[in-house]
Amino acid sequence: MKIAVAQINTTVGDFAGNAARIRAAIDQAVAAGAELVVTPELALSGYPPEDLLLRNDFCDQCARELAALASYAPGIAVVVGHPHREGRTRYNAASLLRGGAIEAIYFKQFLPNYNVFDEKRYFATGNRACVFEAGGRRIAITICEDLWFAQPAAQAKAEGAELLLSINASPYHRNKLAERYHVMGTRVKETRLPLLYVHWVGGQDELVFDGASFAFHADGSLGYQGETFREAVDLVDFEGDRITGSMAPPLTEEETIYRALVTGVRDYVEKNRFPGVLVGLSGGVDSALVAAVCADALGPERTHAVMMPSDYTAAMSVEDAREMAGLMGLEYSEIAIRPVVEAFRAQLAAPFAGLPEDATEENLQARTRGTLLMALSNKFGWLVVSTGNKSEMATGYATLYGDMAGGYALIKDVVKTLVYRLANWRNSQGRVIPQRVIDRAPSAELRPDQTDQDTLPPYEVLDAVVERYMERDMDPELIAGLGYDAEVVRRVVHLIRVNEYKRRQAPPGVRITPRGFGKDWRYPITSGFRPGA
Repeated sequence: MKIAVAQINTTVGDFAGNAARIRAAIDQAVAAGAELVVTPELALSGYPPEDLLLRNDFCDQCARELAALASYAPGIAVVVGHPHREGRTRYNAASLLRGGAIEAIYFKQFLPNYNVFDEKRYFATGNRACVFEAGGRRIAITICEDLWFAQPAAQAKAEGAELLLSINASPYHRNKLAERYHVMGTRVKETRLPLLYVHWVGGQDELVFDGASFAFHADGSLGYQGETFREAVDLVDFEGDRITGSMAPPLTEEETIYRALVTGVRDYVEKNRFPGVLVGLSGGVDSALVAAVCADALGPERTHAVMMPSDYTAAMSVEDAREMAGLMGLEYSEIAIRPVVEAFRAQLAAPFAGLPEDATEENLQARTRGTLLMALSNKFGWLVVSTGNKSEMATGYATLYGDMAGGYALIKDVVKTLVYRLANWRNSQGRVIPQRVIDRAPSAELRPDQTDQDTLPPYEVLDAVVERYMERDMDPELIAGLGYDAEVVRRVVHLIRVNEYKRRQAPPGVRITPRGFGKDWRYPITSGFRPGA
């Protein structure tokens, strides 16, 4: 039998638009002679709906749209993911639509409640398998987390299933596909059943979903691999104990992450209906990468760049910003900040009298730039995309209401060392960033001869400590035991701890690691805990 894998990009709460996407997938499946079309987890509502699920009107509108879908194509079986309400109880569900009706419904049995997941806040658990017949074969529906445990797969096999069907909305992070291969391969080995993994694709606030649907034959070998970060309706053949389909080529880690960033900013802008984006182009590598991603995601005509030089901005920074804008084809302008900064300093001269200059005067420059960016955003409706990276967000090497100003922090989960890797990868696909921007020592250019390493440890060390402490929850002593200077480790951990109040005010941005500063980082601002003290 032929099965259509609807790897589609839906939007939270856009029931009419989501149903239209599902109908388009059904049309493609029917035209291709498929007997079954499968959509991802919560495809009809979008994922994750969060507290919208607590509204009866949200769930009821979804139910009405599901009923309309059921009558759309009575000649083909369709599996649709959706929330289901029974009184005050809600389930993460999947319905089998066939013959113009809802023939069967499955309730997710294992609800993730860790990292970015809060499903136990919203859903009750199911406890029964759902095995249906199509094309003369018996197929079991499961939903995402179900197959991270042995019980639902064993239960489905006991009910006579010949194929495990897993519908998913599994947020991307680095190496996530390898994790899925391992876990799904374990279920195949246990049951000796083939498995089809159907996955959502697209961006939702800070989460991105990579698609990359796949199938394993019953012997555990890969029979189908969908594209990564690409919407598609793929056809697979299910014959005997084998599932065969197209095989998308593997991507490098840099290309996968770059596609994740493109998807995140594109969907945030498109789904929230911004006409374009605005990037403060500094001549540094962070803003260069952000501009390149935005131009690739939205087109250069919707990516606007402004250079805001100060007295400390090097001539090469202005030259490189102009060259970048030309290489990318961006609309580009320059606004000197000196007159505004001098006006601020004049107003503050009396209260600051007799006090030495410090970071306050540096931050005035950054806050002037933030104000100008937000003024342009207000006037033209553009979304300001801020350019701070994860290394800076971790240590507070950023200015509140200055370079942190904006509506989307595109690279907030990308450490500095990875910024360089991504910039080099993008240039390998076609030069858009002057090599001097990548090669020069990074600097905020807020005082004479400033470099980042005046304040921070070398990024190779800083990023390693941030990854181990923040993403892996390692104790500072254990990190130092790996060969890192104990005082440097203590200093980095201290900076992470005391800058929580800044991060709480930062915009959302694409999550590309197993733990980002956002939905899955929930540390209190006020805390007496001193790790490594």
